[in-house]
Amino acid sequence: MSSPRKRAATIRDVAQAAKVSTATVSKFVNGGQRFTAEVEARITQAVRELGYSLNPMARGMITGRTGNVGVVILDIRNPYFTSLVSGAARVAAAAGLNLIIADAAESTSPELGVLQSLVRRVDGLVVSARLPAAAIQGVVDSGTPVVFFGRPSPYAQHASVGCDNHQAGLMLGRHLRDLGHRRITYLGFSGARWSADRERGLREAFQGVKASVRTVDAPAPSTEEGERLASSLLLSPERGDAIVAYNDLLAMGLLLEAKSLGIAVPEAVSVAAFDNIAYGRLVSPALTSVDMMGEATGELAMRRLIGAIHGQDVASQENVIPPRVVARDSTRSIVKGKHLARSA
Repeated sequence: MSSPRKRAATIRDVAQAAKVSTATVSKFVNGGQRFTAEVEARITQAVRELGYSLNPMARGMITGRTGNVGVVILDIRNPYFTSLVSGAARVAAAAGLNLIIADAAESTSPELGVLQSLVRRVDGLVVSARLPAAAIQGVVDSGTPVVFFGRPSPYAQHASVGCDNHQAGLMLGRHLRDLGHRRITYLGFSGARWSADRERGLREAFQGVKASVRTVDAPAPSTEEGERLASSLLLSPERGDAIVAYNDLLAMGLLLEAKSLGIAVPEAVSVAAFDNIAYGRLVSPALTSVDMMGEATGELAMRRLIGAIHGQDVASQENVIPPRVVARDSTRSIVKGKHLARSA
């Protein structure tokens, strides 16, 4: 015969063992009030010995909170967003919060019902400022604490965390300008407002010098699209001496297809991009990219969200993380139209 299941300890059991009231136990385990060191030690010992854990539903009834936070990303397949989630998850776990992830799948019109359902299940949300205005407005109208990532917040009362995309484009453009490049093709993604910011910075980097920046739009920011567009870009007489892609995935698609087309990178053309995902180091040649600090963005965004949940004014805090150019073998110096090996 199996032994009878042991009854789970209740808050009343903890109170009796610690010789305090149930209200005192409740306030202590939920962080609502501090007590003397002796009282807290007795409660802690009772909780540990009895194996007590507060039911999440009961916790919600006491605190008015769910203990959940959410992150709405644009494409779970994109390593930039997975690194952002990794950073956010680490901070949430340290705070004892459960993380719920929603994937908008780079849609320009994500299901509002999905977001509305998520809002009811969380105490706060970290969301992309690239979501359509209607979706963002619905979240804001719910009164749920929100922190945006990726670009300045469309709402002054909500914090925004991330790198400056215009600055990132400016930095990468200056890097290419200093290498001698003057004819640039920008493979953008007009479905993202970040793309226009990056292109604007790229163009500004070449002001004052005789140069041209041509723009080609990709239907999706994916490796597959980079491969599909590779022949029309790399074999075009308008290709120029450098191609800058909206993100690493597009650039990696170009690099993969360049070999089969017989186009040597960077000997024939330099290739660079944004995000600095881990896979960019593994392609051949290794990809020059602007590090948009995905993991650090996720960490800071979650810290700001936790602060907002607890009533702090986080919108006024400094939330811009500096990007940095990581130069690798896919870009090289050129002189009089010829590419030269970049010194280490």
